[in-house]
Amino acid sequence: MSTLKKQKIEESIPVETSNRQKIVASVPQKGFFGHPKGLFTLFFTEFWERFSYYGMKAILVYYMYYSVSKGGLGIDQQTALAIASVYGALIYMSGIIGGWVSDRLIGPSKSMFYGGVLIMFGHIALAVPGSMTMFFVSMILIILGTGLLKPNISTVLGEMYDINDARRDAGFSIFYMSVNLGAFIAPFIVGTVGMNYNFHLGFGIAAIGMFLALVTYVLTRKKNLGLAGTFVHNPLSQEEKKGTFVKFGLAAVVIAVIATVAIMTGFLTIDRFIALVGILGFVIPTIYFIYMYRSPKTTKEERSHLIAFIPLFLASVMFWSIQEQGSTILAAFADKRTQLDFAGMHINPSWFQSLNPLFIVVFAPIIGALWVKLGKKAPTIPVKFGFGILFAGLSFVVILVPALIGGSGALVNPLWLVLSYFIVVLGELCLSPVGLSATTKLAPAAFSAQMMSMWLLSNAAAQALNAQIVKFYTPATEMTYFGVIGVVAIVLSVILFALSPKIQTFMKDIR
Repeated sequence: MSTLKKQKIEESIPVETSNRQKIVASVPQKGFFGHPKGLFTLFFTEFWERFSYYGMKAILVYYMYYSVSKGGLGIDQQTALAIASVYGALIYMSGIIGGWVSDRLIGPSKSMFYGGVLIMFGHIALAVPGSMTMFFVSMILIILGTGLLKPNISTVLGEMYDINDARRDAGFSIFYMSVNLGAFIAPFIVGTVGMNYNFHLGFGIAAIGMFLALVTYVLTRKKNLGLAGTFVHNPLSQEEKKGTFVKFGLAAVVIAVIATVAIMTGFLTIDRFIALVGILGFVIPTIYFIYMYRSPKTTKEERSHLIAFIPLFLASVMFWSIQEQGSTILAAFADKRTQLDFAGMHINPSWFQSLNPLFIVVFAPIIGALWVKLGKKAPTIPVKFGFGILFAGLSFVVILVPALIGGSGALVNPLWLVLSYFIVVLGELCLSPVGLSATTKLAPAAFSAQMMSMWLLSNAAAQALNAQIVKFYTPATEMTYFGVIGVVAIVLSVILFALSPKIQTFMKDIR
């Protein structure tokens, strides 16, 4: 073939398609349990990053509402629960920033690295004793860092496989195991040190975990990842860069001035900030859906995929709203409403945070093998999502049983809490790894990393919602609280089952 003809053919191939072909060709196709070697790099990077995050999360609520004499900040419990939910919401909202920076400026690989550095410094700030200022500084650093790292590590994983590679879903499942192995170990180490000795020492151990994630990534990425994560999928032109940086700079200054004035005048209170985050949790994804749908870079088939993604997004919000309360409402429930002296031992309340990842590590291979065995008879993606929120609803209904048996004031046998975590995990295995894979398949080519950010925004919306509803949780309203949320989830699952055939038609050839 002549050089001129070859050049014309290459120019006719879309940039995204050309890049994916280069990436897939550059990544060793086997080497880590029959998967590309890059899965090793991403597996252990995510393992240590999640160790740091879930270690911090296991003790964060207790650090906020424990009295100063016990080493905490002495914040009111309901306010602490709302702040924890807002924190989680902002962490996942920041994925939009990370997705945009990746797609338009520096690519996924560099975004991951810079995000990891910010997270590490965030944990270091938390390790500084007795400072409310450092607490909020740490929040900002971890929010921005997670926004850069989390959506992009999944994007790099998706780039390592051809869109039709049969190993793709299995690769995401193996990757999901790394998340849960790190999350399982963290509460036993960070939680025990933080609760029994010193909160700040626990946060320091979380910082070490993030440092190990960075070391793993830097030492192995060139050899194992090849070109994966190096391409900027929708780069800004030089003209666009100038205008964008000016607009962002002005916006940052205006927001900083308004926030400063609002805080100094007493207008911006914690309650108003929580309410604002609650609104943004749903406004931001709505705007982003409209933006991607109307973009000239989105094809007709990709618009159909986006429509199919909307009910999946809403189902995900319902699921994560319940699942994320495992580290807020159920954490407080474990601390104050559960028999912690059980079977001849004293249970550290932070240890309950290890139940979710433990069950996932044990049962993820079983559920994954079930989908493979069923083959074409396996439930469609919308049906799997329906099972996800059905199990989530049942996990809250289960909490009602011990109160009905022994009364609302009695301490609860910890096995009921274990059962609740187990049931919600069944839902998570039906929804979360499937959602990650489905998002990479349904993503418009020009918005690959940003679409992953949209998936993370479902968690942000869920926690923004939680920041509003956790205020209604009191010992007096406990039965109503768990009952109403549980029943709403079950009803929504039935609706999703009914709509699943229609949703599947919008997904076209994707199952």
